[in-house]
Parts: sequence; structure tokens; C-alpha cells
Amino acid sequence: MTTHRTLPHDPYIEAVTEALAGAGLRLEQVDVRDSETQGTHCYLDAVLTLTPDASGTDQDTWPHGLILIWEWHTGREAHLGEPERGPVWQFAELNEDGSNAYPTDLPVYGYASPAAIVEAIRKVLDRQIQPGSYLNSSQWRGWDGGLIGGSWEKADELEAACVAWDAEE
Repeated sequence: MTTHRTLPHDPYIEAVTEALAGAGLRLEQVDVRDSETQGTHCYLDAVLTLTPDASGTDQDTWPHGLILIWEWHTGREAHLGEPERGPVWQFAELNEDGSNAYPTDLPVYGYASPAAIVEAIRKVLDRQIQPGSYLNSSQWRGWDGGLIGGSWEKADELEAACVAWDAEE
């Protein structure tokens, strides 16, 4: 994992990455960063890329792979249509040109345990959970099993670190 500076979610994303690798799902790329909208740093995020070559995912089901996205938003720009404060996990199918389809919320807690992420991604890879649509990105096709797994045991520490990062921005 390469970052230019230490970010609050580094340990969390590292734990998720290790859990995925331990489950045989090697990631092609992991980007951990702080990002901006409207010219201000308004969220923390990480993008984890699974491709058929790196992770061994089924090329017929996911020809170009998929990305997992974790975001923590400050909520400062919610009145402009940006997300409310807090974390969310999403996934999206990769297109041939490297772009991705519109992200769908993953049915896990925002601070989901790494084991919950592995379980949810396995269900996505098997198409038990299918992407929603641009107009309904929080609804999953084929899944009515509710939220998967529990929260990370260090969720309170992560939340405090994210809030402290927000206060500094």
C-alpha cells in the first residue's frame, strides 16, 4: 500500500486487504487517499481493485474485474447533494477501458469487519449480490439477506481518527 502521508483509514484498509488476500483474493491495486469535492477535502476513501488476472475471479462473470470502494464523508456538502457524514462500502464492475459502472452500496456496515467484507465480496463474485442501478444504487438485485457480518473491532478508534482528520481539514 502506498500513500504520501498517513491517513486515518490506513490500518483499516490494510486489515481488509490482508483478509481478502488470506481468502485467496489478491488485489491488483490498493489506493488509499483523501479526496476532494467542491475544492475542499471532504472525504477519505480507498479503492481496491480485483481483476481476473490478479484475484482469480471468474472472467466470464466479471470480465474486467471489479472495484471495492470505502468512503468516509464529512457531511459538509450534504446540502449540495454529497453524502451525509460517515462511512460506506460500495462495489462496481470495471469496464474494458478501465472506467467503472455506477457503484452500488455493499450490504455491510460502514466499519465492517474484514471478515464481513470477504463474505460480502464472495457473494458479489458469485452474483448472489448484483449491482443496482444509477437511480437505485443502494438496492441490490438478488439479495434480501440484509447486512452481512458485524463491525470491525477497532471501529470506534477509526471513527475517532476520521473525526480528528475532519477537524484538521
